Amino acid sequence: MFRPVTVRVAAYASGIIVLLGMCGGAIVLTSFQWGGRLLLVLIGVLALVFCHLEASVKVTAFPDRLVVRNVWRVRSFEWPEVLGVSFPMGDPWAMINLADGHTHPLNAIQRYDGKRAISAAHQLQHLIQERGEADAEGPGSEEPGAR
Repeated sequence: MFRPVTVRVAAYASGIIVLLGMCGGAIVLTSFQWGGRLLLVLIGVLALVFCHLEASVKVTAFPDRLVVRNVWRVRSFEWPEVLGVSFPMGDPWAMINLADGHTHPLNAIQRYDGKRAISAAHQLQHLIQERGEADAEGPGSEEPGAR
């Protein structure tokens, strides 16, 4: 399983700070009616939920498939569908190259994690070559981080 580290810490810290700030505002702002105070708390809870979604991204490799959970969507790919991993320079996260010519983002392997992210991309590339039907000279066989 591949998960980001830096973004998870930042997301949970941000979510908790926003929630605490909104709850504090609901207590301190006595000019607000109860509905306004509850709305502040609700906004804080929604911010925490979004931060949790951002922090819960992951890529899980099963023997028969690769499951990618991004912020809003979970997708499952059979190994033969996945040709390789690329980590385009300037992009915030890695991408998998698919047999149909498309790419799919991997929010779980993020550039903010530095060498750990490059290592995760290499590990995933190795799994793809081991379990998939990608040929060694195919378009997805380039080294992650080479672009």
